[in-house]
Amino acid sequence: MRDRLTFWFPAGLLVLLAMLSFWLDRTVQPPQPNNDGSSRHDPDYTVENFTATRMGMNGLPHHTLTATKMVHYPDDDSTHLDMPHFTRFESGMAPIHVQSAKGLLSKEGEHAYFTGNVVVTREAFDGKSTLTLTTSYLHVIPDKDLALTDKPVNIRDAHTNVDAVGLELNNKTHVMKLFSHVKGRYENPNR
Repeated sequence: MRDRLTFWFPAGLLVLLAMLSFWLDRTVQPPQPNNDGSSRHDPDYTVENFTATRMGMNGLPHHTLTATKMVHYPDDDSTHLDMPHFTRFESGMAPIHVQSAKGLLSKEGEHAYFTGNVVVTREAFDGKSTLTLTTSYLHVIPDKDLALTDKPVNIRDAHTNVDAVGLELNNKTHVMKLFSHVKGRYENPNR
């Protein structure tokens, strides 16, 4: 009996060490890439010169989006835009236009990111002059009517010129917050 134990104990120990080595090897190896294409960032469709309109509950347009090129990627459900032009409509207010060189829409269009020479324009209405905002980056959340940036901005109308770094524009409350380095000039039209 003792001879068998002397023989099987080292053999069992070797098998246990082999299994432990195999498990350890599998644990520290990086995951293998899928060969089904799901890990690739390839577009599934491209559209050129398109216009998309989202309607409000009242049956009128809520906002439109046009671009010279749109490329959709299924792996992260993102949409990349060339020369996007976003227009927001609100009853009793002038339309607000956002234009830029590039754009990115997140999944379901919940967030829109505009980059490269971003120009926001509110047309003149109700005795108010045209308002223009320029920046290099703007994050728009259409369903919340919010626009945000942490980059330098310039805001100008017929009588005002304001420079700042960082902005939060809430179109529902019509409140604009400027975060830092704010400099402004106002010219009284009655002079």
